[in-house]
Amino acid sequence: MKSIFTSITLLIMALVQAQTHRFIYELQYKIDSAESGLEKLNMVLDITPKEVKFYGQNLAITDSLNKKFGTISSYTDMSGQVVKRKINSFDNENYINIKQGYYSFRTTDKLNWTISDETKKTEGYTLQKATTRFGGRNWTAWFCKDLPFNEGPFKFRGLPGLIFEISDAKKNFIYNLIKSQKIPGNFSTADFLEANFGNKAVPINEKQKLKLQMEFYNDPFAFERNNFSKTNNDLKININGKEIHTVDELNTQTESMQQVIRRYNNPVELDKAVHYPFY
Repeated sequence: MKSIFTSITLLIMALVQAQTHRFIYELQYKIDSAESGLEKLNMVLDITPKEVKFYGQNLAITDSLNKKFGTISSYTDMSGQVVKRKINSFDNENYINIKQGYYSFRTTDKLNWTISDETKKTEGYTLQKATTRFGGRNWTAWFCKDLPFNEGPFKFRGLPGLIFEISDAKKNFIYNLIKSQKIPGNFSTADFLEANFGNKAVPINEKQKLKLQMEFYNDPFAFERNNFSKTNNDLKININGKEIHTVDELNTQTESMQQVIRRYNNPVELDKAVHYPFY
């Protein structure tokens, strides 16, 4: 592991400079808690002198390709873990795609850690154990005091050192630090985080977010339904590669999508999981 990290001395010397310290975590997660298999994503933690941001690496890759080749591709991050906050703060700005829109909402996510005397060595780094309860799950973290950042993936922060590893007790979410780098200046996320490839985030609150999620669940193909005419026999709608010709066929697709939404309802913050009804 040590070979992939920038020199600790250089990191410390560079703290006062206007640059972005980037840490990439491999996230293994279960989209369905009943399944044994784990999906994988690379997630980015950017730390600047004023802000901290956490988001899927594919967002940055898509943005970079758009700028390089003049394209207008987009990418939807489905991790539910796109956040930013001021440095040394537990106040998070959360970003989420719902229906056809892109939204932001604020939360305060204070964590109370219990730091253990237990340590372990990982490629020459000494990691110390800490535990907390957050989002309805019990978490175990391993942090390194040698890296002077009290940050970690997603909303996990507040320890006296950078979090290298963290996972919940049931191993639904496992984060491992795999790479670090320094980027000159403040890396701009304006086109894919604060706005999602042309869609500027609309500020809402958590109550409004729940309302939008329930509206989407109740009629996930509302846009298609609004454009569907029972009197127009020539109208065809394509959903997931399937041509829909009647309202009954559209209703069948709706029921299938609702099953998928209920099945993959396993967010990091389990205590905020939406309780979708069965119809």
